[in-house]
Amino acid sequence: MYGEYNLGELKLENDNFCLSIERDGDFYVYERVCKGDLMTKRIKGFGKIILNPVEPVNLPKNITSLIEIEFKEKVVVGPRSKLTIYVTFPIEIGVFVVSDSSLNVLDVFTLNSLKYTLYGTPGRGVICRYWLSDIYTSPPRLDCLREGIIELEISNSSDNWVEVGKTVLDVYSMKIYYDDSRVVSKAVMNVTSRGVAETQFLDGNYNMKKAIEIYVAKKLQVLKRSFVMEWGLC
Repeated sequence: MYGEYNLGELKLENDNFCLSIERDGDFYVYERVCKGDLMTKRIKGFGKIILNPVEPVNLPKNITSLIEIEFKEKVVVGPRSKLTIYVTFPIEIGVFVVSDSSLNVLDVFTLNSLKYTLYGTPGRGVICRYWLSDIYTSPPRLDCLREGIIELEISNSSDNWVEVGKTVLDVYSMKIYYDDSRVVSKAVMNVTSRGVAETQFLDGNYNMKKAIEIYVAKKLQVLKRSFVMEWGLC
């Protein structure tokens, strides 16, 4: 489903959603139905439509740039050691209208339920998109319209054993890659003590298409950002 379409040629439908763009006089009419929600927009101009997975913090509106992924099983990491695991993240699907000189976000929707949580204390904590994930030792096969895969390297730079039950990531610097069957990203989590870690997305070296980023599409200048988890790792 992900990919590039000509205006007037988009017609996608399954049990979960329906997308279409049809000509109506001087306009193209975009229509999306998903989970009982109807979205319509009129397009005047020429270009192409691109559908790809986007950073999972756009819905129902821009509440936060952070996602908290809780692990169904805790991971115990020895002193001065590292390991790589695979966790999932929720897919949001971006619809872009693209011309030779610019692109615009036409729509964002998801097949997942939306849940947010507070990481930290009520007075100083931060709001995060919440997601519960299994832990995998190799990339799992998933429904790529619902879930993506994060290759997460956990590095314990302390002299103590540490227990990790979640990761909190700033998706402003998230790089997403996709093909017909997978959506992937890469991140690191550097644990500096039993209760503190620094996390950051990396630009992975994947032989896949690179997704358009919402923050690029909205012409926002974003520097590479990390997040310090100072309110615990479980």
